[in-house]
Amino acid sequence: MPATRGPLFDSTFGASAVAAHVSDQAWITAMLDVEAALSRAAAEQGLVSTENAAVVTEVASRLAAPGGLDVAELGAASAAGGNPVIPLVKILRRAVAEHGVPGSAVHPGATSQDVVDTAAMLLARSALTDLVGELNDAITAGAALARRHRDTPTAGRTLGQQALPTTFGAVAAGWTMGLVRGRESVQRVFSTLAVQFGGAAGTSAALHPLGLLVADSLAVQLGLARQDVPWHTDRTRIAEIVGALGTAAGAVSKPALDITLLATTEVGEVEEDAPGGSSAMPHKRNPVAAITARAAVRRVPGLVAIMLSSMEHEHQRAAGAWHAEWETFTDLLRSVTGGAHQLAVSLSGLHVHADAMARNLDITHGLLLAERVTSALAPHTDRARDIVTAACSSGAPLDQDPGITEFLDPRQVHELLDPTHYLGHAGDIVDRVLAVVAAHTERSS
Repeated sequence: MPATRGPLFDSTFGASAVAAHVSDQAWITAMLDVEAALSRAAAEQGLVSTENAAVVTEVASRLAAPGGLDVAELGAASAAGGNPVIPLVKILRRAVAEHGVPGSAVHPGATSQDVVDTAAMLLARSALTDLVGELNDAITAGAALARRHRDTPTAGRTLGQQALPTTFGAVAAGWTMGLVRGRESVQRVFSTLAVQFGGAAGTSAALHPLGLLVADSLAVQLGLARQDVPWHTDRTRIAEIVGALGTAAGAVSKPALDITLLATTEVGEVEEDAPGGSSAMPHKRNPVAAITARAAVRRVPGLVAIMLSSMEHEHQRAAGAWHAEWETFTDLLRSVTGGAHQLAVSLSGLHVHADAMARNLDITHGLLLAERVTSALAPHTDRARDIVTAACSSGAPLDQDPGITEFLDPRQVHELLDPTHYLGHAGDIVDRVLAVVAAHTERSS
């Protein structure tokens, strides 16, 4: 199961930490952990001796250690059967045989998909734990920006144009709330991480009448949820996890895009703590962390689509759809967690240039407050909107337009054009988001 990324790109895309949890070695370790736990679960039901299960566990642990198995050799041996469990079980059985343990103590009543699916849940648990941690860091940094800049006026932009004033605190609060909801989506799916055990066709016939008990024991051994029933070709559990990853990716990409746009030379309202340079242009100060956060999650919608389109597993074992999940799933875990890490880096060191925000608020000479002038003019004339629209088109300051000053004193119009007096509930929005973040922090402490 070669990864699509590795040491060359992991640091760039924020995946250095999570890489160990979704690597080829992690897959091997997880599959051997499942095999060892299965032998112990079978021993609990009297199907394998406790002594033999202990040997299987010890040998599996030795093989699972880095260097215990040659990844490339196992991969090559996997081609004939179409999955790595077949050669892995042979290796494990040969190894325990040296200690007098019969082959029946290894892989009792299981099929390859039981081991791969359960191993995938173990990998997901580790990677999702990392992801929640990265999202927490991003949320903490976003909340700090919102608190610090609760009342810092900035231009709100819609469809790429200045719209009405807001505060940078409200902008950061919006980012933070999205990340909070993304985190909640991820946290909810931990209960979905269930053991998979059903044998050759999902009935555990080889272990009847103890098959379901072995499955429950296996769940306890691995600290996973019970399966209720085998889910070989019911991929709704996988879909729930994938959906949460897609949601988290969207929550990451939104602030990453905004930061990239706000850091452009012409806008200049934010700047990362350690902006990147260019190999050719000495003056460049690129928002690299935000850019690579975007890049990391850019592939996620396509990966999610692959996973969801692979849900239709025919009959009791899929021919191809299941196999398509393996690399795609680990790529998703890697990409979303890496993107969240890079966003946390960007937010935690973000420099906010309030002077640039004030300058940009002034470049239209008050036109972004035209809505407020229209509201003030409306009690005096039914043509308020038409008058203000024409004034905006003329290019003259609104407090000097005769169509407006016919009804409103120029000093009143000038006061109406002060962006700090038309921020709506921006401060209240910040306060609400900070309260949400604080409540979660209190529950988690």
